[in-house]
Formats: sequence, structure tokens, C-alpha cells
Amino acid sequence: QLQLVESGGGLVQPGGSLRLSCTASGFNSDYFAIGWFRQAPGKEREGVSCIPRRGGRTNYADSVKGRFTISRDNAKNTVYLQMNSLKPEDTAVYYCAADSINYCGATISEYDYDYWGQGTQVTVSS
Repeated sequence: QLQLVESGGGLVQPGGSLRLSCTASGFNSDYFAIGWFRQAPGKEREGVSCIPRRGGRTNYADSVKGRFTISRDNAKNTVYLQMNSLKPEDTAVYYCAADSINYCGATISEYDYDYWGQGTQVTVSS
């Protein structure tokens, strides 16, 4: 069964860091682009970052550029999202998703992604 599982969320103070992990099971994530999305209460889901299946050009939402870094370890079937200089407005449920077409463009749209994890909560608060 194809599954994505996010982990690493939690409560952090403004200016702090977290690293989220997205681990795939039931399929080889090497063949998929992976995206990170987030959804805050009362807001639409937002594309945060994406990475093509074998690395290469990554993309970020303007709101996280310079603070977040996406990377992948295909040997571990895992994609990471390193989040630094966190702000209260980063508070959201974060989801990872897999795109079988391997599309990772400047616009990170949820409609390009086929498989989704269950999400992990990130709360940035003092």
C-alpha cells in the first residue's frame, strides 16, 4: 500500500527551527517529485516547496525563500524540509505529497500531486 508519513512537527518559539520528514512506503519515491504543502486554520492549502525525483532544481514559495530548505535521501525514501527562522505565520498543518509526473515548477499546485500524507502540526508561538 502506497503511503507517505510526515513527522517532526511540534511547538517552537519564533526564530526557532524544525526539520520535517516525509517517508514513503509501499513505493519507491525515487520516481516521484515530492512537494510540501501547508494549511492554516481558515486558509487554503498553500504550496511551500518541491523537489524533483533525483534532486535538481527545487522551488519555494516566496513566503519561505531563504528560510526553508528541501532535500531528499533516496536511499532512505525520505524527503526533508528544514525550517529555520520560523515565524508565527508559519503555523499550519504541513503535508507532503508525491507527483508521479515529476513536475516541480515555480507554481507548487496541489492539483499536480497524486498521493498525500496525513499531515503534521507545526505551531510557532512564544
